[in-house]
Amino acid sequence: MNSKQRFPCGLSRREAVWKMGCGFTGVALSDLLARDSFLNSNANAEELPSSNPGDNEKGHHKPRAKSCIFLTMNGAPSQVDTFDYKPELQKYAGKNLPADKTYINSGGRKVGFLTPAWRPFRPGGESGLLVSDYFPEVRKHADKLCVLNSCHTDSHAHGSALVAMNTGKTQIGRPSLGSWSVYGLGTQNENLPGYVVMLDKRGGPISGQPNWASGFMPATYSGTLFRSSGDPILDLSGPEHISRKAQREQLNLLAELNQQHFTEHGGGRDLAARINSYELAYRMQSATPEAVDLSQETSETLDMYGVGKQPTDEYGRNCLIARRLVERGVRFIQLYSGGGHLEETWDAHAGIESNHGKHAPEVDQPIAALLADLERRSLLDDTLVIWGGEFGRMPFSEGQNAPGRNHNPYGFSMWMAGGGVKGGVNYGKTDELGFEAVENKVHLHDLHATILHIMGLDHELLTYFHQGRDESLTDVHGRVIRDILA
Repeated sequence: MNSKQRFPCGLSRREAVWKMGCGFTGVALSDLLARDSFLNSNANAEELPSSNPGDNEKGHHKPRAKSCIFLTMNGAPSQVDTFDYKPELQKYAGKNLPADKTYINSGGRKVGFLTPAWRPFRPGGESGLLVSDYFPEVRKHADKLCVLNSCHTDSHAHGSALVAMNTGKTQIGRPSLGSWSVYGLGTQNENLPGYVVMLDKRGGPISGQPNWASGFMPATYSGTLFRSSGDPILDLSGPEHISRKAQREQLNLLAELNQQHFTEHGGGRDLAARINSYELAYRMQSATPEAVDLSQETSETLDMYGVGKQPTDEYGRNCLIARRLVERGVRFIQLYSGGGHLEETWDAHAGIESNHGKHAPEVDQPIAALLADLERRSLLDDTLVIWGGEFGRMPFSEGQNAPGRNHNPYGFSMWMAGGGVKGGVNYGKTDELGFEAVENKVHLHDLHATILHIMGLDHELLTYFHQGRDESLTDVHGRVIRDILA
């Protein structure tokens, strides 16, 4: 009898063996596994994921923030030209690299002379926090910013470094920070995704979809790509000749057939996630267009974000949509600035002034508006805003008398605002020239552990069973930076 032939009972040989294995012999096996606590610790790994996973607020402790907005500057801004003031660079301008720094990996690119900041730094707010003239509008909110000047990471290549910033490791195939957040907490709105990503119109990051994927988790936890104009999600609207009632009846029948298959054959997490994606897509057909409908906003609000003006229109729309999504319970929103490669991103090899002078004006006003708008709507305390790229840039020029800077994973700046984070402060330091972190170092694992903590999750307890081990975002490395918490 081959595997396709059936017994008189109607079962195939494979089905019969499977049912016998899960019968009386399976009872004995399950008892042995239960004694070893295997079933209790790993039962959740194969559960049917809901369309609103974790909406019972199953965090590990009281959260400081309910939502997170990650403003990702794709291509890596220069810390010594934006938020890490280094007056010593002016003193040693045009000098060679110090002898004790020759171990710095230039990635095969030319090493030039020490170069001071291309634009002056000025104090902002009552705190006097120093911010470059590339961000004059953000500087007005200096008292909200906690600048992490001692960040460091594990790669100086854009693709792998950005994947690491999003997933904790340079290798692709792992769940992203947003996926872990939604897995642990869920969304507060059943009609919208828990995790939304908005790319730059010039293109996505060179490492692409792995930056917002759910990795080995069910697809339910992946980021959903939104657009700031037109249909927010491609192909979300159904065919015009099919009514909503007919579509609902089709989905009911499909769900019934899928559930029957799921019950008879077990397993099938991908099928379960697909069932939920159909249902979520149906609900999103009405909820999503409303969430991104900026005609509901006042002209004053649109003008504040720079909507309808250049160069702020695109990022202004994205920031305003992010605020609207936070209001509607979306858990994690990531907004990319810079798309494609090289000068279309913040990758300033050719010149800091030509590059940052182009990209900073696109985002400065919208980011400042986002901070102000969240605050006036009493949302900033419940929303963590993060700004930064995948690494920083070197304090020396890329070649002699050249205006650009090369990649720097050894020390760079990011900042946080809202979410119970202290404002108007610097945390950590790079050395006097801005080469590398030397005080209160913040590895990306520390960053991730702190973000999860702020959102009510313990990075050591938030695990997912995969291939025989409990996986986590930080792989139980990293520490929560408690000194920055108010």
